[in-house]
Amino acid sequence: MSAVHPFQRFQRDFALHVRDPRAHPRPAGVSARRMALYDELLFNNLVGFIDACFPITRSLLGERRWRRLGRRFFAEWRSQTPWFHEIPREFLRWLTESGIAQPLPPYLPELAHYEWVELAVDVMDVAIAPGRIDGAGDLMQGRPVLNPALMNLAYRWPVQRIGLSYRPRKPQAVNLVVFRDTGDAVRFLEINTVAARLLDLLAPGTLSGSQACMKIAAELAHPDPPQVIVHGRRLLADLACEQAILGVWK
Repeated sequence: MSAVHPFQRFQRDFALHVRDPRAHPRPAGVSARRMALYDELLFNNLVGFIDACFPITRSLLGERRWRRLGRRFFAEWRSQTPWFHEIPREFLRWLTESGIAQPLPPYLPELAHYEWVELAVDVMDVAIAPGRIDGAGDLMQGRPVLNPALMNLAYRWPVQRIGLSYRPRKPQAVNLVVFRDTGDAVRFLEINTVAARLLDLLAPGTLSGSQACMKIAAELAHPDPPQVIVHGRRLLADLACEQAILGVWK
């Protein structure tokens, strides 16, 4: 095993102290004033990305608890990405996977995910060649094309309503579809479970709108399948109007 060089030991001790000053002593030869400057710059840079992504979560916890969470994340988590815009995703992973001891509201992980989704959809690097889509095609006879920058989400808590004036005590399931429209604005739509299932069925691009609706009718054991078709036609038209659906595959 190769020996650890003094500069490598210094780098390790420096990084450990920056991450967690209380648990790891300041490296020898570095003044407290200079070390405090590094600590402040690095920590504030990190939490700046988190603050911007999770404003509601931050306000609900209060500044003190929020800063404690940021400190623990900085000290404990080993990020798997070098990209700054993915720091909020890493924080979300830490929040849901690290087994935080301090009591947090039960809805907090889902609320944080809901806040992160806006950034995730905004930076999605996806596109469909315009020549492959018929924007005026029949959504029932053709195979509908979902917006590629889209997330079809189901939450146990009503995350879109949570804030300082509303903190739910019991779960209340909600389905949301989040997508980026043609003007590059991220939009949120609350949908019902049937609409969510319809989007799931259409996502692979193998079923026509009519086939997807008939499949839902069979799953529901609906007594009047033609009614499901009528409702599905209207639902597809609404989703296309909102730009969650872009047309049909040519």
